[in-house]
Amino acid sequence: MFNYSPLPFIDFASILREGDEDGKRRVVEEIRKACSEYGFFQVVNHGIPVELLKQTLEVYRVFFECPNEEKLKYIPKPGVDQSAGFFKSPDLSKEGNEHFLVITPSLGLNHYPKSILKFKQVLEEIFPYFVKLASLSESIISLSLDLPANFLKEYNNDRTHDFLIGLHYFPATKTENIGKSAHEDSSCITFLYQDDVGGLQVCKNGEWIPVPPRDGTLIVNIGEALQVLSNDRFKSATHKVIRAKEKHRHSFAFFHNLSGDKWMEPFSQFTEEIGELPKYKGFIFRDYIQRRREDRTHPPEKYEDLTRISRYAINR
Repeated sequence: MFNYSPLPFIDFASILREGDEDGKRRVVEEIRKACSEYGFFQVVNHGIPVELLKQTLEVYRVFFECPNEEKLKYIPKPGVDQSAGFFKSPDLSKEGNEHFLVITPSLGLNHYPKSILKFKQVLEEIFPYFVKLASLSESIISLSLDLPANFLKEYNNDRTHDFLIGLHYFPATKTENIGKSAHEDSSCITFLYQDDVGGLQVCKNGEWIPVPPRDGTLIVNIGEALQVLSNDRFKSATHKVIRAKEKHRHSFAFFHNLSGDKWMEPFSQFTEEIGELPKYKGFIFRDYIQRRREDRTHPPEKYEDLTRISRYAINR
C-alpha cells in the first residue's frame, strides 16, 4: 500500500488552446509540483493523434517479431557518432530487451527495414509531432522554473540530437525479470508510450510506484540535464522496467536531447543570482553520455558502479 497518489495526470488541452491564460497558469503550477515531487507526470490531450501512437507501436512490434537474422541487418556501423538502427542488450547484461533507434529524419542517417509496410512513413510522421510537443513542454517547464518561456528553448536549440526509440522486452524467465535496470534518463525530457502489458515503475521515497498503461496517455519525465541546469530544483527520478511472465512488452520513447558539445553547469539564476552555491561542477555533456554508453556495452558487476550524474556533484 502506497502512502501517496500515483503519478499526476496533467491535461495539456488548455495550453494548446489560444488565449486560455488561466488554464496555462494552472498547467505551469501542476508541472512545477510534479517535477519537484516526482520528476514524472502523465499527459492527456497532448496533441498527438492516438491512432498514430498505436500505429507507431504496431510497426515497431512487427519489426521485433522478425527473425534475428533480419533484425541484425540493421545494426549500426561501428564508429558512427549518432547511431541509428537495431540494438540488443549485451550477452553479459541481465536486461532482457532489444530496441530500434531513429534519429532526426532530416539528417538522412536512418536505415529503415523496407519489408515492413509503412515503417518509415509512420515513424517520420510521428517524429515532428514529438518535436513540437517537446518544444511546448520545454516552454512550460521554463515558466515553472520562473524563467522566461523561451529560456530553455534558446539554450537547447539544436534538434539534431533528438531520437525516437522502440523497445521490446522479452517475457520474464524463472531467474530474471529485469527489462531495464533502475536508472535515470540523461536527456532533458523523455516522452513514453507503452502497450497494455505494463511494467514501468518509478521510485519515490525508496518505494517503487507502478505506472499502469492508459490508452492515449504519454508518460513524461525530467532528465538529468534539467536536474543539473536547475541546480536540483527539478530532479530526474529513478525508474525501471519489470518483465511480465509469458508476455512480451512493447513501448517507444522520444528523447528531447542536448547537443553533446554543451557545457553543463547550473544556470546562474539558481546559484549566484540568488546567493546559492552550485551543486554540480561543470562538464561537457558528451563526456557523460560516453561513460553511460560504455556502461551499456560493458556493464559493471555492481549497480553502484554505474556512471551517474552524482559523479559531478560538489560535496561540501
